[in-house]
Amino acid sequence: MPEGDTIHRAAANLRKVLDRQKIVSASGRQEVLSVADLAEATVTGVEARGKHLLIHFDSDLVVHSHMGMTGSWHIYRLTDSWQKPDTQAVLVLKTAAWCVVCFTPKLLEIVSETKLRWNSWLTKLGPDILGPPISDDVFLSRMRSQSQHAIGEVLMNQNVVSGIGNVYKSEILHLEHIHPETLVAVLDDAALLSLRDRAVFLMKRNLNNGARTTRFRGEASRLWVYGRRGQHCLKCGTIILMQRHGDNARSTYFCPACQKIVSYV
Repeated sequence: MPEGDTIHRAAANLRKVLDRQKIVSASGRQEVLSVADLAEATVTGVEARGKHLLIHFDSDLVVHSHMGMTGSWHIYRLTDSWQKPDTQAVLVLKTAAWCVVCFTPKLLEIVSETKLRWNSWLTKLGPDILGPPISDDVFLSRMRSQSQHAIGEVLMNQNVVSGIGNVYKSEILHLEHIHPETLVAVLDDAALLSLRDRAVFLMKRNLNNGARTTRFRGEASRLWVYGRRGQHCLKCGTIILMQRHGDNARSTYFCPACQKIVSYV
């Protein structure tokens, strides 16, 4: 699944080819309403908010997308062949030089700026982990509001802090030696702030990387634990486990030796 760094990177790439450019043609699936209204409109901005990507136009319209598990934005020159079948394309925007395609998103809608301000997905979002720095007080307050929930679930709760997904959740908990089932209430302020700082560091470092990486010394494996169930921990040799947590049964990978569960004393 695309995480916050992927969406910020996509927004930056789209900005390079779309910002201040006129859309000469727009097409999309029938369920994408108002797509024809984007033709002749000029792009005024592209931004990421957590895992959401927004393209703003001078016509007061906004393309709002969420990639979900399989979605992606592609950029092609007008004469390029597409890397995915056109049957998977939900929205196609063309400028005089570029073709931008959104494939298989979880959500794609075209709405007015006014309607966007009341969008239930966006109004509930917590501060973006890759946005302006989240102050200690704000971050701790939001985390403490979930004190009786497992930290593995809370890090994925986009209404608390947005942008962190399965991969970074597993990786930062491993690097901070915290078991994913540890309750937030058990963790002190320093531990919670260290999780925030670790997430910001790793995600910012990956903004310009093609592949998501949390190990940077040339090791064969790019990740410490994610996707490595049944393999040996790269720190201690214990077998990596995978468990599913939360209402959506999201996968979490961890080392039971390096990340011992902490409970109340």
